[in-house]
Amino acid sequence: MFNKRFYYLIKIQYLGYRFHGWQKQPDVKTIHLMIDRTLKYILGDTRFKTLGAGRTDAMVSANEAALELFVYNEPITDFASFLELFNYNLPQDIRALSIKEVDENFNIIQDSKIKEYHYVFSQGQKNHPFCAPILTTILEPLNINVMKAGAKLFEGSHNFKTYCYKATDKGEYHRTIDYCEIVDNTIYKANFFPQESYVLIIRGKGFMRNQIRLMMGCLIKLGRGEVTLDYIEETLKNESTEVMDYVAPASGLILHKLDFE
Repeated sequence: MFNKRFYYLIKIQYLGYRFHGWQKQPDVKTIHLMIDRTLKYILGDTRFKTLGAGRTDAMVSANEAALELFVYNEPITDFASFLELFNYNLPQDIRALSIKEVDENFNIIQDSKIKEYHYVFSQGQKNHPFCAPILTTILEPLNINVMKAGAKLFEGSHNFKTYCYKATDKGEYHRTIDYCEIVDNTIYKANFFPQESYVLIIRGKGFMRNQIRLMMGCLIKLGRGEVTLDYIEETLKNESTEVMDYVAPASGLILHKLDFE
């Protein structure tokens, strides 16, 4: 039987707090599992396959993520109706934002893309429990000004081996970060949020396993006075053998935006 393929790029957003990340795993609930389960229900007997733009860890959320949908033989002709049906059947903590057709040359994994991540945090006090899904609470007081200076040190092309979980001697650890800054949080708001909170904003083409959470962990240690700005500069040098020992909690990390070039 002739199998013609049709290709679609779907943007989604989700609250990751109750999920074990994107990738399907035995006996746990993941974003990819719920996406495929919903598509199977609404597409019926139509054969399909999905491929994500990248993985997220357990409890990490996404304001804008992407997946590629391959549909065989029967194209999707009414995008508005598809999105309405898809969202009606998805769980309430996942929402489809858009769908557009792409061609066979589009590759969601290999095509160049810019990812913008946010890490939302506060310091110095215990927060309302409702904050937990998207905001990390650091109970100790932090020196935010020195953390802002530390974040800027990550910008540019560096050796980020220190900030890769379980790095080996065989990986490629030279990466470029286009933008890295801590700003006052004016993006995420709720009446139960603390009066003051902050967002680490990072933009780049590719990030390694737990890289942003390890970078944030280092900045938290910097804010506590456990490491210095000179320490961060040393960890980014080619000859660095330092291993970062603190991974910041996952629930403060949000994939904010994903742009394909």
